[in-house]
Parts: sequence; structure tokens; C-alpha cells
Amino acid sequence: MHAIAGWWDGVELWVAGLPFVPQFAVVLAAMVPVCLGIAYLLDRILRLVLHVLGRDRIAAREATVTTAHPRRIRKEAA
Repeated sequence: MHAIAGWWDGVELWVAGLPFVPQFAVVLAAMVPVCLGIAYLLDRILRLVLHVLGRDRIAAREATVTTAHPRRIRKEAA
């Protein structure tokens, strides 16, 4: 565990020692894939939870009902 902590401290010091633009590029290159991965996992988990709770079928049913019978808007003369 000390080896991993030492490596992480070295990487952290290296990034902190960079000028702003390369530091921004390194952090962006590392964080964009991590954030996309987290968003993908959260999407899958939420989709599974909604499926288990039955909320996806209700939403699909409501969407088909509203699209099958659109509301008519009456135009009145001014």
C-alpha cells in the first residue's frame, strides 16, 4: 500500500509542478474518461432500479397515450 501511496504522491507533485496549461490538459485528459465512466455506470444503475420499480413501463405507457391522442388547440378569433 505504501508503494501505491508513494506513486500517487509523485504523480500529484508532478501535476502540481506543471504550468497551468499543461496541468489543465493533463487533468482534463484524465478526468473526462473517468467522468464518462461514472456517468455511464450511474445511467445503467438508475435504469436497472427504475426497471425493478416498474417506472419504465409506466413512463412508456404514458408516452404512448399522449402521442396517440394529441390535444387539439382551438384558435379563437381576436
